[in-house]
Amino acid sequence: MPILCAGNSTSSGLKIDQMHPLWVDLHVHTVLSPCAELEMGAPDIIERCRQEEIDLIAITDHNSARNAKALIEAGKMAGITVLPGVEVQSREDIHVVCIFPEIEKALSFGEWVWGLLPKIPNRPDIFGMQLVIDVQNNIIDEVEILLVQGIEATVDEIIRKGHSMGGLVVLPHLDRPSFSYTAVLGILPEDVEADALELSCRLSGGEAEAWRIKLPNLPIIRSSDAHFLCDIKRKCATPVLADAPTFDELCLALNGERGRAVLWPWALDIDLRI
Repeated sequence: MPILCAGNSTSSGLKIDQMHPLWVDLHVHTVLSPCAELEMGAPDIIERCRQEEIDLIAITDHNSARNAKALIEAGKMAGITVLPGVEVQSREDIHVVCIFPEIEKALSFGEWVWGLLPKIPNRPDIFGMQLVIDVQNNIIDEVEILLVQGIEATVDEIIRKGHSMGGLVVLPHLDRPSFSYTAVLGILPEDVEADALELSCRLSGGEAEAWRIKLPNLPIIRSSDAHFLCDIKRKCATPVLADAPTFDELCLALNGERGRAVLWPWALDIDLRI
């Protein structure tokens, strides 16, 4: 957990003790993910974020970024920052979350993922529908290829590609027994090139602390991995000390630079609505 010394200046002229924690959730699904509920539409997700006073989210559907644009537009109308991203499934069946500063980069990355995705048809009766929507939840397309499957790229190749396109890379839900780096490959290498590690909000404070002791080299965040609207809540988000809810400020916080920091989520489950 970073030690924050009041009085240190930030690049914007604010002092650390004048900055409020911003709440971020970097792992949210929409109706494009077949495993998400049909309630996960654009205005619905943003309204839930407004109710929970979450400042920034990343939309990270499985192997596609095609619904990020609708969420970005909905977020702008409500004053909530939405970053476009993709949760990629690797050849080893490891999930990797890649988050981008702008929609064009996310869509370009999504095209790369699509080119490596086996063209196995979706079975909506088994896996669920995969709907592309606009800002008002109008259905503009339905993806016919199954999105919840591994692409023809390794986890390391996905990490490198995400970085090469200007993205942040998070290894999600490391505490889960499937689709996580630790479940598939075991011990996380010290030189893994991720920008952050994610733990799920199902963990108690003590359980999360045990993971932090095992994983001391990268910032740890807590995310909702929301598939239902009720999943989106502060107790499944991460407080970040930053000047504004932007991609650049998030990068500074993850790097612990210029007074920005990722705060330990389980230590701040008290109400911080200032």
